[in-house]
Amino acid sequence: MMLRFAALLVFLVCPLLQAAPVVAQRPIDLDTGTGVLHGSLLLPLSDKPVPMVLIIAGSGPTDRNGNNPEGGNNDSLRKLAQLLARNNIASVRYDKRGVASGLPLAPDERNLSVEGYVADAQAWARKLKADPRVGPLILLGHSEGALIASLAAPQSGASAVVSIGGSGRPLDEVIREQLKGRLPPDLEMRSWQLLERLKAGQYDTDVPSPLHVIFRPSVQPYLVSLLRQNPAGAFAKVKVPALIVQGRNDIQVGVQDAQALKAAKPDAQLVLIDGMNHVMRIVPNDLKAQVASYNNRDLPLADALGRAVVAFIKTIH
Repeated sequence: MMLRFAALLVFLVCPLLQAAPVVAQRPIDLDTGTGVLHGSLLLPLSDKPVPMVLIIAGSGPTDRNGNNPEGGNNDSLRKLAQLLARNNIASVRYDKRGVASGLPLAPDERNLSVEGYVADAQAWARKLKADPRVGPLILLGHSEGALIASLAAPQSGASAVVSIGGSGRPLDEVIREQLKGRLPPDLEMRSWQLLERLKAGQYDTDVPSPLHVIFRPSVQPYLVSLLRQNPAGAFAKVKVPALIVQGRNDIQVGVQDAQALKAAKPDAQLVLIDGMNHVMRIVPNDLKAQVASYNNRDLPLADALGRAVVAFIKTIH
């Protein structure tokens, strides 16, 4: 009886073991001509090319894993890459120039620009498309990374684009919404003045200390390059299939942003996920719980996110 039970157990377990892909995990580098960017490759081993997702991190010092010394350690992008690998989808995620291992390429943040980030994403895309193990290439951007993915897509040879928590409005509108009513009147007025000067391409070094986190002089060149961008306009120029994923409990980017992207590209798929926040977790719409989730590596990604992204990528050929 015990032998028959063991045989039955092997019969049941073996298909499950066979279903889990063997995944190669290794570093991957990109020589940009001005230095080397470092990334992480997850590649399911297969006798035919597999879909490849280039994961582009969000704003500020957010690293390849989705962690940010100013905004929390939650491993959101590492977990996303692992989820893709379990579904036989390869990925590369990388540290942007000026961030983490990419710091030597831009030790002074005055040298950062949206255009530079786009060029780097396109260079990664060219490298990956030259790999015979790679099938269709998908650019996946999270938060500000969604804008970079949209801008990079037309010249990258990508077969699809995925936007997760991406803004559909110019940055100045987002900043105004986030700051309005949350600052003393004098600082609020000064913020609007700074925004207008930066939108006009003019720098302003007279920044009150409480506003340094947003408008410090060293970040103004990057802000000028970012304020030139129209996320919905960039998304409208994406000619390949696209997926928009947005959480309803996101306190940084709203459903209206996702709807603006959808309006700009009506043939894009739009998935709104109940309870999902900006770091892709299911969290109550409560500020304390939201903030705690940004520093919690143990919280799983939203199930609906994984299902939506994997299902979309499986349709790309």
